[in-house]
Amino acid sequence: MKGGQLEEEWCIADEQTPDEELQMALNWACQVGGADCSKIQENQACYLPNTLQHHASYAFNNYYQKLKQQGGTCYFNAAAFVTALDPSHNSCKFEYLP
Repeated sequence: MKGGQLEEEWCIADEQTPDEELQMALNWACQVGGADCSKIQENQACYLPNTLQHHASYAFNNYYQKLKQQGGTCYFNAAAFVTALDPSHNSCKFEYLP
């Protein structure tokens, strides 16, 4: 802990999750869960790398950051986990909300 505040946390996809489960969780996050998945569309800031793992991580984190204060979790049927390492890269910024 720094300055009495909690460490920053992001929600990312577990690389051991089978693609089929990851795809189902990604679809849920984007279509039902309320995640903003616009930045992982083609030609957007977080489209590349164009992998299921990366797109799922972005969507999971977006959902988690928006809804964690209302009880949203980083679980996604065991397809995701919380990390203290910022997964942002290049022009793709993974949001963090306190």
